[in-house]
Amino acid sequence: MKCGVVLPGGDARTAADFAYEAEQAGWDGFFVWEPVWGVDAWVSLTAATMRTERIRLGTMITPLSRMRPWKLASEAATLDNLSNGRVILTVGLGAVDTGFTAFGEVTDRKTRAELLDEGLEIITGLWRGQPFNYTGKHYTVNETTFMPPPPPKQQPRIPIWVVGAWPRQLSLRRALRYDGLLPAIMNEDGAVRFGPPTHDELRQIKAYIAGNRLEGNAAFDIVIEGNTPGDDPAAARATVQAWEDAGATWWIEANWSAPTLAPVLERIRQGPPVFRD
Repeated sequence: MKCGVVLPGGDARTAADFAYEAEQAGWDGFFVWEPVWGVDAWVSLTAATMRTERIRLGTMITPLSRMRPWKLASEAATLDNLSNGRVILTVGLGAVDTGFTAFGEVTDRKTRAELLDEGLEIITGLWRGQPFNYTGKHYTVNETTFMPPPPPKQQPRIPIWVVGAWPRQLSLRRALRYDGLLPAIMNEDGAVRFGPPTHDELRQIKAYIAGNRLEGNAAFDIVIEGNTPGDDPAAARATVQAWEDAGATWWIEANWSAPTLAPVLERIRQGPPVFRD
């Protein structure tokens, strides 16, 4: 089980400082959120890269439906080379109440899903190199020889984690085409339930993945967010162990409601909720 931590706010310098602290404390990953309008996630991750050497760096999450896929492909590949192959790209539909309407972004769920699918195909296609052509419902891309960038450091691609709604098979199958799943639970009325799945639900999801994954023995992550008590290591380890037993491979410490960044930094310094050799 690997353990990461989310920075729920702060500027790029804060990201660099907190990422350094996370690496020193033994965390495996450091993640920032990607707002519609706010501190730029990729600038923050670049700052974090320059202060660290080992820790994985990524977004939590990137709402791809409102972004130009080729711009995101450029940003992620550039950072992957700068960091010597430490980037994780996490994508999903995003939460429309974070500014989508204010800036005229698409809010229709079906359209956003289409944009997400096409965006992922374009990103992974561009990472594979030229010649690349794509024709979809929303995007058209023609091959170009104009100053093509180097491919990502990680091959065959930068790992992509995708938010998937259980038990919606279309949503789950999207995630299974890539490298990891952030499971969300969708109620019968179509609303996404707040919070992580139960342990039993995660076991069902794990079984579904095992029966439908098309990539053979390729690594596939299952990512769970939550909070553990840094001042009670035994309780923290027990919490994470229960998720690992249910099928999770990554635990993300995510204090999204922290009133200030002080408790986030304190929890980072307390270290990840697993034993380290």
